[in-house]
Amino acid sequence: MKIDILTLFPEMFAPLEHSIIGKAREKNLLDINYHNFRDFAEKSRHVDDEPYGGGQGMLLRAQPIFDTIESLNSTRPRVILLDPAGKKFTQKIAEDLAKENELIFICGHYEGYDERIKTLVTDEISLGDFVLTGGELAAMTIIDATVRLIPEVLGKESSHQEDSFSSGLLEYPQYTRPYDYRGMKVPEVLMSGHHENIRKWRLKESLRKTYLRRPDLLNFYELSAEEEEILNNIKKEL
Repeated sequence: MKIDILTLFPEMFAPLEHSIIGKAREKNLLDINYHNFRDFAEKSRHVDDEPYGGGQGMLLRAQPIFDTIESLNSTRPRVILLDPAGKKFTQKIAEDLAKENELIFICGHYEGYDERIKTLVTDEISLGDFVLTGGELAAMTIIDATVRLIPEVLGKESSHQEDSFSSGLLEYPQYTRPYDYRGMKVPEVLMSGHHENIRKWRLKESLRKTYLRRPDLLNFYELSAEEEEILNNIKKEL
């Protein structure tokens, strides 16, 4: 996958040099390029200006963004604008973006954008109902969630398929050595070696955690007959 990032602060993306994303780049599974769109600004390197009609703050000008994207010589890429008014980012969107060969991210600052910039955009995405000082942190979050879904980036395909939100449910509790730590012991079923019992335990705990912590997820999750029976039993136990 090729990712181009339009930003005024390329140095903020240092975390993308490390961990899973850094390894993906080393394996040539990922190519990330940063473009400071101030370098393309025609008006004394100014990338912002006052809004027509008056108002508070400054707006990102269209010209530097248009010229930067045109310099990339890209072919029908997905262009993502980080915008508080955009669609809320979800695991499903990450899975969709992971299928692309090329992505472009536009990271803005100031009070907003010249509306004409949006004619370049295929996706407007927001992390949630809060305001950041710029789009860089949002872009890094989306890139991290997306890149780990690319085949061969993670060691095992099942690594991300069992993550919370990938299955539609929160992930079940997990344990590792030692068996007994300060009196807190690993559930016996996980020590039994009985794969079917372990599967059922994990499914029940996943449903229990989802029901208690994020019941809203169950509104969009299609329960199997087995899951429906387990969930009914959980409700009776509480």
